[in-house]
Amino acid sequence: MSIESVDLRKEQKKIYIAISISLVFCILVQIVFFLFLPQSLELPTDFSARIAFALQASIFVLIWVVIGIGMVSHGRRHSAADICGSAYAPPSPKIAVRVAFLQNTLEQAVIALGAYLALVTLLPPSFLTFIPASVVLFTIGRITFYIGYPNGADARAFGIATTMLPTIAGYLWAIWLIVT
Repeated sequence: MSIESVDLRKEQKKIYIAISISLVFCILVQIVFFLFLPQSLELPTDFSARIAFALQASIFVLIWVVIGIGMVSHGRRHSAADICGSAYAPPSPKIAVRVAFLQNTLEQAVIALGAYLALVTLLPPSFLTFIPASVVLFTIGRITFYIGYPNGADARAFGIATTMLPTIAGYLWAIWLIVT
């Protein structure tokens, strides 16, 4: 996609539509997890078990950082322009999307883990389903973000929103619980 060919208003409208679809999708996934997960999973009640729950769930978020590192590393090993590393040149077009994916995934993972750790200390056990639902949404978000990335902002908007919306909701929920 060429920067010169972008009609900003049209792109923004498509992005808002994708974010709206993602919002509905995220809400539906959270509802399904809330209604059905407690029946198949014993949710922790004591503090140490709750922290362990959040940390164990986080491994499935952090694995996306590992995947991103592997994608960049593999791309560097197979590209003469990139094999010397990022200290010597910006990424070539061959690995640019992989590098962007890794950078964004690292950022998203760090803030998601903060939300999970805060929420696990604040929520009643029945609402802990929010965390595994958010992990599933993180995974769906990362896959759709990567697939859509080469096709422009509107194509990756669903993925970024599906990754980010549960985290934003988690922070807002945690802040509300702390303040009230």
